[in-house]
Amino acid sequence: MQVRNLHLTLPSAAGPVNILRGVDLDIAAGEATGIIGPSGSGKTSLLMVLAGLERATSGSIVVAGQSVTAMDEDALARLRRDTIGIVFQAFHLIPSMTALENVAVPLELAGARDATARARTTLAAVGLAHRLTHLPGQLSGGEQQRVALARAFAPRPRLLLADEPTGNLDQATGAAVMELLFRLRVEAGSTLLLITHDAHLAARCSRRIHLADGRIVEVDLSPPLAEAVA
Repeated sequence: MQVRNLHLTLPSAAGPVNILRGVDLDIAAGEATGIIGPSGSGKTSLLMVLAGLERATSGSIVVAGQSVTAMDEDALARLRRDTIGIVFQAFHLIPSMTALENVAVPLELAGARDATARARTTLAAVGLAHRLTHLPGQLSGGEQQRVALARAFAPRPRLLLADEPTGNLDQATGAAVMELLFRLRVEAGSTLLLITHDAHLAARCSRRIHLADGRIVEVDLSPPLAEAVA
């Protein structure tokens, strides 16, 4: 991913609000990068723009050699289908679909003939082989986020965007979910961009980028926590 001079300005009753103010960012294939900063620093807005879910006001974004900022909505949808996995804080599962059906959806949209089999295998990999037919409302928060992880990883995305993936979970459940996320990332060979306010969680990434008031204010290249502990 290559981001250059990225700006996002949104209207409000009090006048235009500058959310992102000239962000420059390069992320190499296979890298795990944490974006850290306080509430209101622009972290989630940055993720939304990088995923093509929000249009940048100006600047450029290139993901896997493709210009996100030049794409129309159909092209953006194809890019997300084929290249990007997203994990949200609020899970965003389809409430009327079972766990198996939720994970199979992106595979079916991509035309995978073995969508159901791959969904079943991925749910087993996150420890939910016994929950295939359960609806989201019948699952705990941790189980719902594991379904969301399975949905994101089942297509084996080149890029995974994770927005506060433990924000709605208790500490123990959140830690288990993050162990899964980092393990699945390695197995899939995905590039990871992790949005978090948790410095300890971001420390597991190979690079930490600190955001404040819509600008990058610090880049931390110290060894990841897992390596430091080892």
